[in-house]
Amino acid sequence: MKIRVLFFFLLISGNAFAQVPVLVTPQWLNEHQHDPNLVIVQVSFLQAAYDYEHIPGARFLWPTSLAPNSPQSSYNAPDPKEAEKVLQDLGINTHSHVVICHVLGEVAPAARMFATMEQLGLYGQVSFLNGGLDAWKKAGLPVTKDIPTVTKGKFKVKPGKVTLVGKEYVLKTLKSDSHVVVDARAKNLYDGGPSGYLRNGHIAGAKNIPYQNMIDVANMFKPVDSLQKYFTPVVPNKKSEVVAYCFIGQTASVVYLAGRVMGYDMKVYDGSMQEWSWLVDLPMEATKD
Repeated sequence: MKIRVLFFFLLISGNAFAQVPVLVTPQWLNEHQHDPNLVIVQVSFLQAAYDYEHIPGARFLWPTSLAPNSPQSSYNAPDPKEAEKVLQDLGINTHSHVVICHVLGEVAPAARMFATMEQLGLYGQVSFLNGGLDAWKKAGLPVTKDIPTVTKGKFKVKPGKVTLVGKEYVLKTLKSDSHVVVDARAKNLYDGGPSGYLRNGHIAGAKNIPYQNMIDVANMFKPVDSLQKYFTPVVPNKKSEVVAYCFIGQTASVVYLAGRVMGYDMKVYDGSMQEWSWLVDLPMEATKD
């Protein structure tokens, strides 16, 4: 299935590098913009948005290049060798610190790029610009149309902390007291409202942390104390591993990133309801009124 090829290559291991901040502010990025190992990546489904304006030095990343679609499923984990080429073309090296910037409110696809890069071996080396390009401009910082000259990087996909998991992992997790499965969709869908998939409801035993609650009207992640109020009732033990899912593994990445901000051990179920709902032997339930 979706995750099998990439999961085969990426076994859990420690990261040899000190972890960078998960969230950074425009002021932080402005101060560190010219650090020798820093690579700014602007994520958008439309290259026109990048061509129109971007942070000086930023490179363009089309989300589908690291989360390809197939006739079987959407937003798949990428083939490691193909992903390696994408990251090299962005100028990323083994020691790079990548800062992801979103535009046009596209927090979820940018968050998925964060989780995917961590899966590929950059765990602890990726930051997310809180508020994206809008926050950068609001801070009075410059944008440009100039396309930077990029030297091809030498990054190699390497064993790292697994962040994207498959259905077998979720099934195992459901039986564990030290793991929590979290549905990142809106509460009405978690409860059993029409989803457009074969079965409505949620994975049996899953809790609910809607991804919309993680960000404010400016598409910025809320302060840690606000985020914690959503996590604590669902994951009272901060040592528990959290596996988030949604429709296709995109909006669950917002919950993934919020959890990373607070120091939780996070994963994303890649197949999510697009896979789970069609496999009728897998357990589902709906909240009863």
